[in-house]
Amino acid sequence: MRHRKASIKLSRTSSHRNAMFRNMVTSLLKYERIHTTDAKAKELSRWADYLITLAKKGDLHSRRQALSIVREKKIVHKLFEEAKHRYGERPGGHTRIVKLGYRPGDAARISFVELTDRAKEEEKKTKKKKTETAKRQDSIEAGEKPAVVAREKKAPPETKKQDEIKKKKSAKPKPEPKKAESKKEEKKASTKLKKDKAKEEKKPARPKKKADAKDKTKKGKKEK
Repeated sequence: MRHRKASIKLSRTSSHRNAMFRNMVTSLLKYERIHTTDAKAKELSRWADYLITLAKKGDLHSRRQALSIVREKKIVHKLFEEAKHRYGERPGGHTRIVKLGYRPGDAARISFVELTDRAKEEEKKTKKKKTETAKRQDSIEAGEKPAVVAREKKAPPETKKQDEIKKKKSAKPKPEPKKAESKKEEKKASTKLKKDKAKEEKKPARPKKKADAKDKTKKGKKEK
């Protein structure tokens, strides 16, 4: 019998399921909103509520229990610091599920999982921004110039490289000394002479038989 086994299997093994929800809880506490399916969202809300109740205790043992679930230490420390003044008054229900509809393709039901105090913090941030902008406008209307700190603009490394390349191109090439040219010409002349000598040595000597026959005929004509 499945007594005291309320978790959903989701057609996964226990190790795969635990690893998946650990990753999802860390991302939920980090970004305070996640886009998932309804079945995963319902199970994820249980994990998030459990971690927030541990953070309310603020005990060393509860901190170690949270570190065994959450992947990042910074998120755990942030949760334990903000838990008392953020979640202290609320006895439970620290997460909210907002249903969005059906996913195209497999028609799975999709929803947002978010922390309930997320909207309050966003309102505080927007109020701070509005107050800062209102103060600036009042100072401009009163005639006071807003304090602007002048910073030196440093050229990015790409522009420096381009400037170096341009300088190299613009720089005129230095004339080479004439001695080097004269040496090159001497080497070329010497190589030509060597090649000519080698060709002459390779040529075979002409036969002298034909020349001897011509000389005999000339001598016979003269004697006549």
